[in-house]
Order: sequence, then structure tokens, then C-alpha cells
Amino acid sequence: MVKVTLQIVVWTAIVAAMILWPAGTLAYPGGWAFLAVFAIGGLAITLWLAKRNPRLLRERMSSPVQRDQKLWDRIWLTLFIVLFCAWMMFMSWDAARTGFTAVPVWLQVVGGVLTVLYLLGVWWTFRENTFAAPVVKIQEDQRVIDTGPYAIVRHPMYASALLLIVGLPLLLGSWIGLAMSVVFILGIAWRTLHEEGALRAELKGYDEYAARVRYRFIPSVW
Repeated sequence: MVKVTLQIVVWTAIVAAMILWPAGTLAYPGGWAFLAVFAIGGLAITLWLAKRNPRLLRERMSSPVQRDQKLWDRIWLTLFIVLFCAWMMFMSWDAARTGFTAVPVWLQVVGGVLTVLYLLGVWWTFRENTFAAPVVKIQEDQRVIDTGPYAIVRHPMYASALLLIVGLPLLLGSWIGLAMSVVFILGIAWRTLHEEGALRAELKGYDEYAARVRYRFIPSVW
């Protein structure tokens, strides 16, 4: 547990640097709000996993590049992490230094709510799915999960991520960042289609599950 707590502290410090250094100031309410939600929510989920599902916690804290991971996913995940970090840094710079695309406070609040809902969605997903690995791979004892959020959409983790991708630029205060979020949404959709190909080919019962639960992210949309 000490090791996990240390990892959280280090990662929070790194994210804080990526937010506050480009902003060039500590007087950045949107940045601090995100860091507070990120740190508190991340710690709460981690403590819950440590008590309820240590196996999943170890999986989530493991390297984003793994031996049994699909090659295409190694490339995708590496690019996504790099671009996401660059995106956060740009939005902090744009909002705090240029002020060119100032977002109204009420919309920043909406962004904060979406970010909190993202964390709740992640927790709900973890509660139902002990196989929620951060990489695309089929685990030895993996089975189809069709309860909780998986009874509504096939990829609740990605659905939750969409809330963050829309909410984060609003919370940080960058209209340009919001426009750029389309790239990440399309990237997640691309990964979803390829992941489903692996699930249909390697996970028993997934075809039947996909026939029952028709939508991937948003009910009645896609």
C-alpha cells in the first residue's frame, strides 16, 4: 500500500507540474480545481480497490506497455499518453497565459461536474469488472461482464473517458482545447473498434453479449 500511495503522490506531482508550469502562475483556479478532483478522486478509487480488488489495482498500476499486449495497442496507448499530456499543457498555457479563449465560470463548473462524473463512471466500471485492464489483452480467466454499466453500454470505461475529454478543457478554461478534444474522441473510437475485434475473436460469449447490448458508448447513438 505504501508503494501505491507513493505512486499516486508522484503522479499527482507530475500532473501538477504539467498544469501549473505552462500556466506560469499559481493563480489558476481551474487548474487547482482539476488537481483537487484528480488527487482526491484518484486516491479514493485506489483505496477502494486496495480493499476490494487488489488484483485489479495491481493491473491498473502496471506499465502501459506489456508483453502480452496487442502490438497495435502498444503504439496507440503510447501516442495517446504523449498527446494527452501535451494537450493538458497546451490548455493550461492557453487559458492562463493568453486568455484568448476565456471560458465562462459557469461552464468551468460544468467541466468540473463532468470530471467528477468521469471518476464515478470509472469506479462503477471497476466495481463490476475485475478484468478492466488498462491495455487490450485477453486474460486467462476472463469472462464477459454484462452487469452494472455493462448492461447499458459495452464500453463504460470509454464512455466515462468521453466525459473527461469534454469536461477537462471546460474546467481548465480553453475553447481551443475543447475543439482539439475531437481528436481524442476519434482515437478512442478507433481503439474501441479494434478492441472489439479482439474480444469477438478471443473471448467466448462476446458476440452474444454484443447482440444484447447494442451500443458501445452512448445508448441510441453508437
